[in-house]
Amino acid sequence: MISCIIVDDEQHAIDVLIHYISQTPFLQLVKATTNPIEGLEIVNTQKIDLVFLDIQMPELSGLDVARTIQGKAKVILTTAYSEFAAEGFDLEVVDYLLKPIPLPRFFKAVQRVLNTVTSSVTATTNEESIEDDYIFVKTELKGKMLKINLRDIDYIEGMKNYVAIYHAGQKTMALLNMKDLEERLPKKYFLRVHKSYIVSVNKIVAIEGNLVVLKNVKAEILLGETYRNSFYDLMKHKLMG
Repeated sequence: MISCIIVDDEQHAIDVLIHYISQTPFLQLVKATTNPIEGLEIVNTQKIDLVFLDIQMPELSGLDVARTIQGKAKVILTTAYSEFAAEGFDLEVVDYLLKPIPLPRFFKAVQRVLNTVTSSVTATTNEESIEDDYIFVKTELKGKMLKINLRDIDYIEGMKNYVAIYHAGQKTMALLNMKDLEERLPKKYFLRVHKSYIVSVNKIVAIEGNLVVLKNVKAEILLGETYRNSFYDLMKHKLMG
């Protein structure tokens, strides 16, 4: 769960962000304030992962706040003015959202934060157990993000602009591409076996010619010629005879 605060001097802008955050399962709103000094105090005294930060505010600008909290929390700048973008990114903010903020653009920004936090946790704790790990995916239903436990995934099938994730007896269509998924999923547990298929290594029960057989899965998963050598390289320490 990513803890976040909103610092913005416009109540309407705060209300929009509160609504968006309420639709995002991995975000937990700690506080919304119109006072940037109060926002700084919260970051300094509590464990805050993310700050949604307006730029033009009285007393203290959002850029001043971002400089002060740099390294203590991730920052997404929210503003009606595009001319501050370059300076914002010089401060290594995660994203720069222009008001009025569309919901899909908001989801893209917070997913970037989730990716960063997940990568950081993985790097500091070695590889997280698949039993505890999960992903959130944007589904074909507008505004809906679904949590999928990695241990439940059998395989993933690429379908042009979407992927079909088969997990725990369900099929979830997600607006993702195979390349991004292949890079994001832990290689210890997931393997690309075809341009259209990624499989859970734990679910493999047999290899029959050019087919990968998965536990309790009737679908025919092809082992592509391009991926055959890398597949057997990964499996060779398990091969007997």
